[in-house]
Amino acid sequence: MRQFGLIAGAAATALVAAGAITFAVAGDDGSSSGTVPSADSADAGFARDMAVHHQQAVEMSYVVRDRTDDEEVRRLAYDIAQTQANQRGMLLGWLDLWELPKVSSDPPMTWMGMGDAASGKDGALMPGMATNAEMERLGSLGGKAAEVFYLQLMTDHHKGGVHMAQGCVSACEVGAEKRLARGMVEAQESEIALMGRMLKERGARAPGQ
Repeated sequence: MRQFGLIAGAAATALVAAGAITFAVAGDDGSSSGTVPSADSADAGFARDMAVHHQQAVEMSYVVRDRTDDEEVRRLAYDIAQTQANQRGMLLGWLDLWELPKVSSDPPMTWMGMGDAASGKDGALMPGMATNAEMERLGSLGGKAAEVFYLQLMTDHHKGGVHMAQGCVSACEVGAEKRLARGMVEAQESEIALMGRMLKERGARAPGQ
């Protein structure tokens, strides 16, 4: 896991720069009113929280790729890891451009009016996020058991991400960020359906079914 952290850290640095370039090329003026978002805005809150949410999805995906030889699961995990790492870089890049902190003393999802109520099951940082115990369990499994647990964890993870992205669509003001959030909703809802089918093929069910 230490090696993954070093690789992910280096990748994140490069993707922050890529996010900044993406923002600059897009020519977005900051918000609908032409001003840079404030530190307590929905735009900044979403960027900070979704960057954290995405990082765990990237980590889970790399873990399962080492725990199974199933090509369908490995391909899905790779796609999720690459997509969410890229989006994370964009979000952090925007925070850099806005000269806003990447961490906040407020609880996660305060920008959605949730605050302390945002904590997920068993102390997870945000809804949909896996607990430390679940991450350790994923790393201990192999084969079909790892595939099923990953698909179940990622289904919950995507549901939490969709909820947060929908919040940004409603409350964010930066056009490029709202478009990114809409794309997240569409892509992750599609992947939730795909993972439901994959779980069924493996004789398992999605969480809550």
